Order: sequence, then structure tokens, then C-alpha cells
Amino acid sequence: MARGPGFFLTLEGIEGAGKSTSLAFLQRYCTGLGWSVETTREPGGGPLGEALRAIFLDPGLDLSVEEELLLLYAGRHEHLRRKILPALQRGALVLCDRFEDSTFAYQGGGRSFPIERIETLSRWTKLPRAPDLTLWFDLDPALGAERIRARHPDRLERESQEFFARARRIFAARMAAEPQRFWRIDASVSLAEVENQLMVALAARLPSPGRG
Repeated sequence: MARGPGFFLTLEGIEGAGKSTSLAFLQRYCTGLGWSVETTREPGGGPLGEALRAIFLDPGLDLSVEEELLLLYAGRHEHLRRKILPALQRGALVLCDRFEDSTFAYQGGGRSFPIERIETLSRWTKLPRAPDLTLWFDLDPALGAERIRARHPDRLERESQEFFARARRIFAARMAAEPQRFWRIDASVSLAEVENQLMVALAARLPSPGRG
């Protein structure tokens, strides 16, 4: 997938890695650099995606992995069409909390669903734009479990540490396969140290506004 206008930046990682907190920091920081910033998330990002998110994360539902994947890709197709691609065409920087890497990590790794079948589904939906930069918030699942212990867990947050360990291995494998797209953030350190890492990553990989 070729680069186009705008800049598509995704945040990935297991539960408790601090992506949502960092999203707010990145929005402020990139706005300060002169970018027009659009924030979004998956599941979600559009009317269909947000409706599917409520279903997807409902702890009262018992979904098969096939059902999860079909929900995710239906929402992603709408998300790109209605929100991500129009924002990029305007030259904006799109910050997205999770995208396709999470599908491979959670459904392919965590749920041990065949990766090649996810790849087939991805090709079938003909996603027209991959992220330009993916910040992987890498965290030990044991520390992630500690951080989310006080929450009212959704359906995915209730998964085992073994589930998140398998997901973490897929994130690592995807970074090894696409080092030009990924940047690893050590999410085990303090918030200030995480923000310093984010500024280093952006200084190295983020172009000036209007040059994406």
C-alpha cells in the first residue's frame, strides 16, 4: 500500500499498556507541531464501528473467534471509508487506538486462530491504506494485569495472562517483519519516560505537516 496524503499513526499493545493515556499526549504534541489531528479507535470510529464495539466488548456475550473477526472487519471497512481516509485526504494526522495489528495479535495470537485465514479476510476486504507508523507499547502481561485490576473489565480485559503473552509475541513478530513501520515503546516505565520515548519516535519518523 503506497503512502498518500496525511499521516496515519496507530497505537498498539496489550491491555494496561497505557495507549489511551498516550493518545491524549500525542494529540497535544502533534497539534503543537502544526498538524491537524484526528483521533479515533478500534473497534469504533464510525456509527457502525461504535455499535459493534458495544457488542464486541460486552462481557455477557460468548462470541466465537470467527464472529469477532467478521465484526472487526465490517467495522474497519466503514472506519476507513467514513473517517480515516477522508481525514488523510485532507492532510490530517490520524491517531488511531488499535488497528489491524491488534486483530492479528488478539485473534491470531491470543485466540490461536490461523494467521493465514486472517490474512485472507484482510485481502478480501481490500483495505486501501496501512499505517505509516505504528507505536507498539510493549508490556509484560503480568504488569498489564496489575494495572487493570481496579477496572470493571470488559470481555477482552478478562482474558488470561497466557492470552496476552501470545498476543505480545505476535506484535513482536509483526515488528520484526516490518521494522520500517513499527517503533517499540517500553511501556513498563513511568509516564514521563514513555512520553520521552514518544517524542524520540516522532522526531525520527514523523514528517513535517504538509509533507506526509
